[in-house]
Amino acid sequence: MSYQEEDMDYAAGDYEMGEVDENMYFAGRIMGDTESDEEDEDDYDHLDNKITDTSAAEARRGKDIQGIPWERLSISREKYRQTRLEQYKNYENIPQSGEGSEKECKPTRKGGVYYEFWQNTRSVRSTILHFQLRNLVWSTSKHDVYLMSHYSIIHWSSLSSKKTEVLNVSGHVAPCEKHPGSLLEGFTQTQVSTLAVRDNLLIAGGFQGELICKYLDRPGITFCTRTTYDDNAITNAIEIYDSSSGAVHFMASNNDCGVRDFDMERFQLIKHFSYPWPVNHTSLSPDGKVVVIVGDNPDGMLVDSQTGKTVMHLRGHLDFSFASAWHPNGHIFATGNQDKTCRIWDARNLSKPVSVLKGNLGAIRSIRFTSDGQFMAMAEPADFVHVYDVKNGFEKEQEIDFFGEISGLSFSPDTDSLFIGVWDRTYGSLFQYNRCRNYSYIDTLM
Repeated sequence: MSYQEEDMDYAAGDYEMGEVDENMYFAGRIMGDTESDEEDEDDYDHLDNKITDTSAAEARRGKDIQGIPWERLSISREKYRQTRLEQYKNYENIPQSGEGSEKECKPTRKGGVYYEFWQNTRSVRSTILHFQLRNLVWSTSKHDVYLMSHYSIIHWSSLSSKKTEVLNVSGHVAPCEKHPGSLLEGFTQTQVSTLAVRDNLLIAGGFQGELICKYLDRPGITFCTRTTYDDNAITNAIEIYDSSSGAVHFMASNNDCGVRDFDMERFQLIKHFSYPWPVNHTSLSPDGKVVVIVGDNPDGMLVDSQTGKTVMHLRGHLDFSFASAWHPNGHIFATGNQDKTCRIWDARNLSKPVSVLKGNLGAIRSIRFTSDGQFMAMAEPADFVHVYDVKNGFEKEQEIDFFGEISGLSFSPDTDSLFIGVWDRTYGSLFQYNRCRNYSYIDTLM
């Protein structure tokens, strides 16, 4: 994963709301290209204070889901979308990888409606620290979601419409429990690069290899450790899982080319595997036997979870990969790459991908399957989340379309909700989409 100062500037500055002609840029600067006199500025402030959230009912009545007042701008939504598609610069480590992958892509039918817009909450500002790492939104139920907002890990309840700060890492954090191997001195000013939340366990990974573990049902922090003191130590991804013994484990993927497995019952590092390149993401198969490993190499790997040895190479992508996910059936898995594709693989025959799915603007930086295996969602760096009907062979998709960088996406464990974090100076927010249910069977009972 790229880790240079200019990349970070790239992320923090120009990357917001795309790279569009300055006077069309509405990210926290000027709304549209009208003259910006003081009266207008007041209007926009007033607008921002007034327009906070958008409900499903308002959206049905024609309100923009992000609350963007297109009728007051000098550019239409359609025209702005066109500008974005033409001008957005996809970040590539291998030049022209996006163009190179196009011929392999399978055309999918648009128009699926699997999840419907429920609400957009602008009181929750989802943020990103590294432009390549977008796993900062995690749902633990259809009403509960955790995300990064600057130095805070926030819990949002869509039931009570309340946000709560779970952990603030801007100052000093240290564990309040004593465990062997835990760094009792803790950390100061952690820059959170990745997050994982499952059931009651929250783990934040940092730019200096920090790992902060907190149980949501206990006060304070349980465990702190640093994976490595290497200069290039950034924690790229974390996966929490149940081991065959029933103990909770997590796997951390790091830029020092390491994958580490921690046992959370004993708070110990159990395994440490090293690879020839920085590891950006890992996914453990549902049976716990193999791990998908992707990183700063066009080829991915399937490795044995016990020994770390390569079982099979995954060849096809043209750039570096940052996302992976297993289908609950344990045969199918997906990888997301900066070549603008998500490739679907079948572990029983890895000679070539089953399907190659294409993004509109850029890299596929986050992938999730629903727990019932019916749908898969993939997020581009900005503007688009695609939801595919897996049961019907990825033939049809729902395209969710908005404006802003995507900090992460997460299905609730019961599959009812889909949360999407949007990072933007003005329109930063959290979307909730709810699964469309076919209730026609109820009519037959009446």
